[in-house]
Amino acid sequence: MVRELPMPAPFDVRALCDLVAGQRKRPIELTPMTAQPGVLGVWVATDELDLIFYEESTTPPHRDHIILHELCHLLCDHYSAPLTGADLARLLMPNLDPDMVRSVLERTEYSAVEEQEAELLASLILQKAAPARAGHHGEGLADRIEDALNWPDPR
Repeated sequence: MVRELPMPAPFDVRALCDLVAGQRKRPIELTPMTAQPGVLGVWVATDELDLIFYEESTTPPHRDHIILHELCHLLCDHYSAPLTGADLARLLMPNLDPDMVRSVLERTEYSAVEEQEAELLASLILQKAAPARAGHHGEGLADRIEDALNWPDPR
């Protein structure tokens, strides 16, 4: 699956989401959220588009990993039961009609196998993207530390 993914160069998680959306002919909208207890990321599939909610108040590399994790659930077709919790939909998307939401995928609702699959796929994508990341200059310890600390803020 990783070999078939369109990889933007330089690598950018948001650009990858745009490329995947183009391939699927279905928009993916990335939406920051803050302070949802126990939830770092959520993928919501509606009839018209896919929404990926991610924790905003964390580091850029962690935000990217959260987005990738949710994107990987989408890529792996990990669907949970149809959304019946209108309260959850209102909590995450107060302006979205709960009847429009087809399914919500939360980390706590996935099986252990689905979680492992999404985490592994996200890690493989990051591993493949490592040479294409902006700011990647060398392989020495100082270079790796600099690359880890100097992630661009996508905002």
